[in-house]
Amino acid sequence: MVHAFIMVKTAAGKSEGLLEAIREIEAVSAAHIVAGNYDIIAEVDADEVYDVLQAVSSGVQGLEGVTDTKTYIAMD
Repeated sequence: MVHAFIMVKTAAGKSEGLLEAIREIEAVSAAHIVAGNYDIIAEVDADEVYDVLQAVSSGVQGLEGVTDTKTYIAMD
């Protein structure tokens, strides 16, 4: 099992609407609006690293209003 964190930057005023769309992505186990350099942090649980990449590229990055992402794979 692969656990990852996706940091998401959004266009101004888009965080709340994107939060629900991100939560609906199959591999996303949780997502939260946060203060800081990024607007949303999503947690992903998947069988393989490829599945995490699929969730990011086809899921999160494909949403209108997402301007940048960074993905961190948990090592523990």
